[in-house]
Amino acid sequence: MNHHAVRAIYGFEMARTRRTLMQSVISPVVSTSLYFVVFGAAIGSRIQSVGGVSYGAFIVPGLIMLSLLTQSVSNASFGIYFPRFSGTIYELLSAPVSPLETVLGYVGAAATKSIILGLIILATAALFVPLQILHPVWMLVFLVLTALTFSLVGFIIGLWADGFEKLQVVPLLIITPLTFLGGSFYSIDMLPSAWQKVALLNPVVYLVSGFRWSFYGQADVAVGISVSVTMLFLLVSLAIVVWIFRTGWRLKA
Repeated sequence: MNHHAVRAIYGFEMARTRRTLMQSVISPVVSTSLYFVVFGAAIGSRIQSVGGVSYGAFIVPGLIMLSLLTQSVSNASFGIYFPRFSGTIYELLSAPVSPLETVLGYVGAAATKSIILGLIILATAALFVPLQILHPVWMLVFLVLTALTFSLVGFIIGLWADGFEKLQVVPLLIITPLTFLGGSFYSIDMLPSAWQKVALLNPVVYLVSGFRWSFYGQADVAVGISVSVTMLFLLVSLAIVVWIFRTGWRLKA
């Protein structure tokens, strides 16, 4: 394992975050806070509680998950796209750096940034509503697994995209709608039975449900299923990345 190479890639990506602090950290935190204020004030006045939890506190895990998914994809996709755009990817491919070390550097940095952002949003939410985390270890497990999984997804998108416009297609048209429809601001138990079955086809439901369970001990689906689905996403994304490096798809073109 070339630890120096991993540290170099990881350090460069983390340094880019410090140079773009407004865009990388402050903007997502402010946006999430506005979501919290608007939804908490507008809907919270009509829905006092969900499952014995005040509505303002109920939406906190969903807001964190919304930011975590979008930022993980965005950080990883931009991180690997810019070397392709500038041509420096060829220097990386010709260097004595293995595919594993490359993925560890880029995906590790993207996941780290997303986890830090999620914790900042959690601390910010605590200023608005009283929070309780019944299972803090599981909360961190879901946070890390989700950040890693969607950073891998973002890495794949960064290799697939051949223009800046395509970098935004998946986050805006797929990730964000699925998150809004995945129970971030409501429990799927509040839906008619037919729509509950449709909602279960949304993979984000399992992520949000498991993450919310770590806070309040309540979930729309069994926690074991949430963990299994998250691990399945992680393994599938990892398998695609392995295939990309083996075939050179989008790396050498």
